[in-house]
Amino acid sequence: MSHVTPLSPGAAIGILGGGQLGRMLAMAGAQLGFDIHVFDPEPNCPAARVCDRAWAAPWDDLGAVQAFAARCAAVTFEFENVPLEALNAAASAAPVRPGARSLELTQDRVTEKDFINGLGIATAPWAVAGSLDTLKAALERVGTPSILKTRRFGYDGKGQARLKSQADAEAAWDEIGRQPAILEGFASFRRELSVVAARALDGTVLPFPLAENVHRGGILRESTGPAEASEAIRDQAIAIAERIGAGLEHIGVFAVELFDMGEQGLWVNEIAPRVHNSGHWTMDACPAGQFEQHMRAVAGWPLGDPEPHSRCTMSNLIGHDVDAWTDLIADPDVRLHLYGKREVRDGRKMGHVNRLRKL
Repeated sequence: MSHVTPLSPGAAIGILGGGQLGRMLAMAGAQLGFDIHVFDPEPNCPAARVCDRAWAAPWDDLGAVQAFAARCAAVTFEFENVPLEALNAAASAAPVRPGARSLELTQDRVTEKDFINGLGIATAPWAVAGSLDTLKAALERVGTPSILKTRRFGYDGKGQARLKSQADAEAAWDEIGRQPAILEGFASFRRELSVVAARALDGTVLPFPLAENVHRGGILRESTGPAEASEAIRDQAIAIAERIGAGLEHIGVFAVELFDMGEQGLWVNEIAPRVHNSGHWTMDACPAGQFEQHMRAVAGWPLGDPEPHSRCTMSNLIGHDVDAWTDLIADPDVRLHLYGKREVRDGRKMGHVNRLRKL
């Protein structure tokens, strides 16, 4: 790779998307001395209140996206549902890191699974379900219990339906809105793990230690890092992260959600081409947390130190969990991170807390 001059402090870095991940990226970038511009259709999005300049326009206003990117020395994104057309419009005016490949391959679950399996990495069995008939055929191959997921969009348990038997096919198809889908076989995992890693412009990959995750209702409730894991599992997770990072030609932080299948080793569940909820524990437990690490990579800086100085359990504050903020700020063991969302709604991520312990 040809030499890339690192961005100087004071340069503008643009973020496509202004949710809580964009907010925490903006804060990390500001701490490194960058001016942060945020583009989001919502004028009062969480990141808009912590950045140097907020741009509010629809994603399909490609002229606005281009004008935004033209003011930036580099552009990144905070979530994988940024339309590809918007990313390409930004890329016509500034370097976009990570690039379109990371977005394209992870926006569609079928393309993503193909990519993962093509790298020789195991996943749960799966099949394409483009209609009720192909869903029934997919059930013959994959079996039950299984889970039907829309190919595109859907997060935190949305756009998904569980099937206990073949008789559930029609109801599941209706439940996901009769959209193009993927049927995934059930993985009888011991536990859910994830590896969050950063990949620099020169191809260096630095992973954070594995986190162990607990989901309820399709939403991540708790992550603990570093997870207790054998050396073999840690080595396999790092090898998976390195292969995926190189295969995507990714620049920045990405996350790989994993199933610990016991004697079968690790299976990949999903890739997130961005900073990730299961990496929030690194903010307070590592010298360079995931948000700083991402902004360093985007700026072409050397990556920071990901080795934790503490063990940490991150708990999401979902909906009215956040009402306990007065108790949380009184607890000396708690680091409270609130996302500045004005309206509390059931199922909405309002913030998280990190509880640190000695390693």
